[in-house]
Amino acid sequence: MADLLAYGGLFTAAFLAATILPLQSEAVLAGLLIAGRQPVSILLLVASIGNVLGSTTNWWLGLFVERFHDRKWFPVKAEELKRAEKWYHRYGRWSLLLSWVPVIGDPLTVIAGILREPLWSFIAIVSFAKTARYLVVTALLLKWIN
Repeated sequence: MADLLAYGGLFTAAFLAATILPLQSEAVLAGLLIAGRQPVSILLLVASIGNVLGSTTNWWLGLFVERFHDRKWFPVKAEELKRAEKWYHRYGRWSLLLSWVPVIGDPLTVIAGILREPLWSFIAIVSFAKTARYLVVTALLLKWIN
């Protein structure tokens, strides 16, 4: 039961951290790694899947949110949206390699949805970026605690 709670908590933290909520899943992962009760590979897998699914939720929201850009309550001004679209068109899908970066990563995944980035390429690039980040965090932490 404790393992299920650990994995569920990590998945939830990783999922929510990939949305616009200001959460840090790395802290949860670090705590579980330090505790040493679950296999490192499973923790990496759970964190990566949760984070990629959270980003995919952003992509999906981007598919539908753009139709509301002319509403008063829409959180992004038309000029800002155009600037983000121009930037994404300039650097293309490879800008999604920065999807792990705090502050800019989450909006990038929404913009990818708005601009209709194909789901297959979105998932491939975001999965690589987010898993690589967790691998680096894990390697550094394990080196530090050993």
